[in-house]
Amino acid sequence: MNFADFARAAFALILTLGLIGLSAVALRRYGPGALARFGGPAKERRLAVVESLVLDPARRLVIVSCDGKERLLLLGEGQLVSPLETVPSRSGGARA
Repeated sequence: MNFADFARAAFALILTLGLIGLSAVALRRYGPGALARFGGPAKERRLAVVESLVLDPARRLVIVSCDGKERLLLLGEGQLVSPLETVPSRSGGARA
């Protein structure tokens, strides 16, 4: 292995590490969702988790908003434990 081959390998390594570092800096500056911002307008989502409360390691309460209605779910061990119940929406007005 002569000096030219060694210099070429060292330059390739430096160039590769530089490109990796440059991409890391770009991701930190613009964030992982930067490419999504250049896409078209996002359509409105119909489903959203409003709030979640862990009861114990096996169960949790979740308020889910679907089509403007909020529902209370009791989840346990990967399955729905209770039926869907409609809860009053918090945006429906002031409470006394």
